Amino acid sequence: MARDPARRFSMTTFPNRGLHRFVVFTATCTLLLLVAGALVTSNDAGLAVPDWPLSYGSLTPPMVGGIFWEHSHRLVATFVGLLAILLTVWLWRREPRPWVRSVGLAALGAVIAQGLLGGLTVLFYLPVAVSVAHASLAQIFFGIVVSLALFTSRWWQSDLPQIGDPGSPRIRSLAIWMVAAIFLQLILGAALRHKGFGIVPHLVGAAVVATLVFWTAGILRRRFSDVPALVRSSRVLHVLIGVQLLLGGAAWWSRLATREFPQPMPVMVWLTVAHTVVGALALAGAVLATLVCYRLLPPAAQVDLASQHPKMDQQAAR
Repeated sequence: MARDPARRFSMTTFPNRGLHRFVVFTATCTLLLLVAGALVTSNDAGLAVPDWPLSYGSLTPPMVGGIFWEHSHRLVATFVGLLAILLTVWLWRREPRPWVRSVGLAALGAVIAQGLLGGLTVLFYLPVAVSVAHASLAQIFFGIVVSLALFTSRWWQSDLPQIGDPGSPRIRSLAIWMVAAIFLQLILGAALRHKGFGIVPHLVGAAVVATLVFWTAGILRRRFSDVPALVRSSRVLHVLIGVQLLLGGAAWWSRLATREFPQPMPVMVWLTVAHTVVGALALAGAVLATLVCYRLLPPAAQVDLASQHPKMDQQAAR
């Protein structure tokens, strides 16, 4: 009795199971780093520690007030940086695909740049441009690590069937626009938190993102209803954008309701943190959905060429 090829692959030739688990662990720790960074911003603790890379000239400052949030953020960032170094070394020693090793190197470069921007943010007293760049690069690093988790998974490395995309617009192109819109919206959100923009650009961006996400998810569900990976991607996109919209409204309400208080109130802090982190998850979910589309759906030109082969063979036979 012949064995299923995918099952044979998973049992005998799936490489680097430990590497894949380490990438997932790194992605989880990166998400915790995003939580820590959002807690610093939401608690107005960005300048609680005025020096860098040490905190008041020490590795162990008194963990009180805003110092707790800022120094904890630095500790988590240092740990994630070490994970990124280990991940890069592991990839270059054990990963046979050169392009995956290059993605790992890009992750390392992003986390180094992220640390430098964090230092500049403190040393130059929270300039808006640097602070927004710091927050945006964190999203890029998270997206890269999440992508690596997919690239090192058993599913990605299996022999998967290629599926034609018969509709218009092409889902691959639409997914790219969706990712770009979400990333731009996260930049606008960072600018709003750092008082670089008002709420209006963010609201316009939210409308654009919601339209593109629901459009993309709807096409995935209708056009590829018999492809489980694409249907799951559609569901994830629907859930994340729905939760994000609700959290966005709640976070803005909490800011308006507590603006008279001299200190950030817990309800505002945690709703803002949740909104920020789910935004990062929405970007990661969009990136994964896009990569799944690229893995399963070949380019239109390749599909057209493949469809022409039978006709060419028939003409040659005549």
